[in-house]
Amino acid sequence: MERSRHRWAWLPVLVLVATVAQLAVATFVPGIERFADKAFGARLLAYPVMMLLVPAIWWLTVGRGHPEKEPPYVAFALIMLGFLVDTTGNSLDLYDTVTWWDDMNHFVNWFFLLSGIGLLIARDLTPRWVQLLLVTGLGCLLALGWEIGEWYTFIRHGTELDTAYEDTLGDMTLGSCGAFLASLLVARVASRQ
Repeated sequence: MERSRHRWAWLPVLVLVATVAQLAVATFVPGIERFADKAFGARLLAYPVMMLLVPAIWWLTVGRGHPEKEPPYVAFALIMLGFLVDTTGNSLDLYDTVTWWDDMNHFVNWFFLLSGIGLLIARDLTPRWVQLLLVTGLGCLLALGWEIGEWYTFIRHGTELDTAYEDTLGDMTLGSCGAFLASLLVARVASRQ
């Protein structure tokens, strides 16, 4: 029984380790141009904290009161996956070599993030339109917060200031659309249970 409760525990651990390893290379290995001016020191601190925030909240609230309950490892991994995709995109220099990479990331990563969050907090909500509204609205708010963080950490004093407004609006729109798609997935999963 204990083994089956933790059969997916490796998944979020793998995502976390792969992300932190790449962030460490980006931060501590000198002379890699594609990591310049992209706030990797801040990311090395912030990404693991953001990746572990939801699992920590779950363990402190739900997990503590219900030790028999299986932790939602797949939801945790979905929440963490966007950070890995972003870091890997930088490691492979995809942001500077593939023109649509950044846009795709805002859509796909918000789909991952809000799918995980939605599976944690909205799966049991009824009516279904409340699920859609909660997951999509939360995605919009998180997209706004992300864009504020990008502006503060590397856009306001960087070389992208001239195109930042248009890019920010596009990123927020794509993130919100990814969140809406995630809300449909959560509603589908909920209707099957």
